Amino acid sequence: MERVFNFSAGPSALPEPVMKKAQNEMTNYVGTGLSVMEMSHRSKEFIAIKEAAENSLRELLAVPDNYKILFIQGGATLQFGMVPLNLLNKTNQADYTLTGLWAKKAIKEASRYGKISVVASSEDKNFSYLPMLDSSTFNPEADYFHITTNNTIYGTQYRNLPDTGKVPLVADMSSDILSKKIDVSRFGLIFAGAQKNIGPAGVAVVIIREDLAGNAMEFTPAMLNYKNYIEHFSMFNTPPTYSIYMCKLVLDWLKDQGGVEAIEQKNNEKAKILYDYLDESALFKGTAASTDRSLMNVPFVTNGPETDELFIKSATNAGLVNLKGHRTVGGMRASIYNAIPIEGVKKLVDFMKQFELDNK
Repeated sequence: MERVFNFSAGPSALPEPVMKKAQNEMTNYVGTGLSVMEMSHRSKEFIAIKEAAENSLRELLAVPDNYKILFIQGGATLQFGMVPLNLLNKTNQADYTLTGLWAKKAIKEASRYGKISVVASSEDKNFSYLPMLDSSTFNPEADYFHITTNNTIYGTQYRNLPDTGKVPLVADMSSDILSKKIDVSRFGLIFAGAQKNIGPAGVAVVIIREDLAGNAMEFTPAMLNYKNYIEHFSMFNTPPTYSIYMCKLVLDWLKDQGGVEAIEQKNNEKAKILYDYLDESALFKGTAASTDRSLMNVPFVTNGPETDELFIKSATNAGLVNLKGHRTVGGMRASIYNAIPIEGVKKLVDFMKQFELDNK
């Protein structure tokens, strides 16, 4: 069977050159006679892999020297608890924006450890838009302010960051990290599950300002203390070695594409192709507010659930897979992360046009 175009929200498509390189190195990594899977995490070969991945990420995002880059197991969901355990250390208060399911999960977890205030919410319209942020409602004494920069399920994305003053801004960037240029110095901490734009599932990346580590709550498990990961160079225990290796390959690929600025241009082009069609179509329509549309995740519907189901089945047969929307919202969703080529989006739109003609 030929390769399909994979629009999965995660684990998501990986660049084909990355998988081919991994395939070539599967049983014998650069003449070692070993797969990275069976290599000691203390070996010079793996340490070089990890350091290369870290250095590439620092280069691609222009991460300042006073920030540490960590590779941690557990995905972004573990960070929902790890962030408050480490950062709720002065007033035991934090502000959160409620813009989707993952933000709701983060709020629920953080509420176990401190006083959490929801300063803005779009739950009233099933998270189809981003709520206005009023800085007068922010707590100037909060230990941190948390946002989810891109809402994978609902297809909304922040264009502008809130001004939180001296309060550290914490961002869950799981589904839009490396998709566009950002100023890392605006944040106290960034975390992201790898399985969208960085690599396969199994690891999360944390970028943390050095002064925010080292003051975890007394009962914080050692495995959840950022300080331990910093002091042990992300190897407090055996790290997810193969996932980190794959992240390195994806980061190498991204540099080959011209870096984040170049990939951002491609992402803008892909999103425009799809949104332009949705705006002109009589059958399909996007579900996110036009002012808040995501460049990464595009949810849409037809005129009813039966047509939605027919479209998903027909698209799958045509090699356009994983277009079913999240179970909480239904419909369809095309996740067009960095690894999705422009031709994949064009093929999807061409198929949608033909489907619309056939189902008037």
